[in-house]
Amino acid sequence: TYAGAASKPKIGVLTVSDRASTGVYEDLSGPMIVEVLREYLQTECDIITRVVPDTVPLISGAIRSFASSGCCLVCTTGGTGPSARDVTPEAMAEVCDKIYDGFGEQMRRVSLDQGVPTAILSRQAAGSCGQTLVVNVPGKPGSVRTCLDAVFPAIPYCIDLLGGPFLEGREDKVKIFRPPQKK
Repeated sequence: TYAGAASKPKIGVLTVSDRASTGVYEDLSGPMIVEVLREYLQTECDIITRVVPDTVPLISGAIRSFASSGCCLVCTTGGTGPSARDVTPEAMAEVCDKIYDGFGEQMRRVSLDQGVPTAILSRQAAGSCGQTLVVNVPGKPGSVRTCLDAVFPAIPYCIDLLGGPFLEGREDKVKIFRPPQKK
């Protein structure tokens, strides 16, 4: 059974940024993820936030920590570009059992459709670490909403399939997709 079944579902939000982790600037993308998730979800969840620098061991360690503490979802932001310090996908690959390419493809497609030609440089992805779904979104606060709008309808059902809690959405904010039940 799901590790967090006795209490409210838990969600981890991980900001990956050298500068935000040292206080050079304020983390805006992590709080944007929290805002969007609270807007989408009718199910009351505990959302835990953390900021780490762009290093594979710290990123993978944070994802593992969120998963082992019973988070059904971990959303990471930042570290998905092409620069040498952008290593979130590499850290995710270290901890995930499976990678779900469709999430990254959909996020890039929606950004391209909005006229952002540099979306092809983004390496956001999704995967599962045991029963935890891990979704990478870009580090720009505006892109957080765009990308979560694109993929969130599939997130609760993916969590269902991983054995996680049943998350309900606010119908006026997001249309969650679950296939019809077989009789």
